[in-house]
Amino acid sequence: MVGRRGPGLVGTMATAAVIGGTAAATSNAVNRRMNRKDMEKQQAQDAQYAAVQSQADMEEMQTQMAEMQAQQAQMAMQAQMAAAAPPPAPAPVAAAPDLMAQLQQLAQLKEAGALTDEEYAAAKAKLLA
Repeated sequence: MVGRRGPGLVGTMATAAVIGGTAAATSNAVNRRMNRKDMEKQQAQDAQYAAVQSQADMEEMQTQMAEMQAQQAQMAMQAQMAAAAPPPAPAPVAAAPDLMAQLQQLAQLKEAGALTDEEYAAAKAKLLA
């Protein structure tokens, strides 16, 4: 009779199956652990980004609030100044002959070349206003 050496074909296949199953289980466990670590890292980054974004939003709101308060203060000051300002004095009635003299003087300055057409028109409009 011939003696056997080793576990035989069935034993070898069983050993290979156990080793293969163990390797697959280990590989899956490592993959799950790596995925979990990646997910935790991504969540930490997302939380940090959200905190930074929230801080930036808060600073922007504070800046807008300060601008609005400054505008309100300026409007209140303008309203106080308008209420405290005396009404403008009525224009003197005797200014008509003086107005004619001023218009003639402007015309002479324009003819002499001391005023441009735009300057003359602006000065005339100011006098007539």
